[in-house]
Amino acid sequence: MLKCKEVVQRADALIDGTPLSFGERLALRTHLMICRHCRRYVRQLDALTEHLRQQAPVAPLDDGEVDTILARLPPPPS
Repeated sequence: MLKCKEVVQRADALIDGTPLSFGERLALRTHLMICRHCRRYVRQLDALTEHLRQQAPVAPLDDGEVDTILARLPPPPS
């Protein structure tokens, strides 16, 4: 069975509809049936995600804007 930390790490995939294998979905759902804390966390994350989607519509960016934003990001850690 998954640990709570693993559920938290995968919760966004569950909410966003990222494809998960049958085994991953089963493990997540089983843990959520048993653990009320993770169930509450996933519900709150889902509500927050939905609220943010409704409040902040994403404006399309042109390639120049994307390049400018990417250039400002720090390099990934080695």
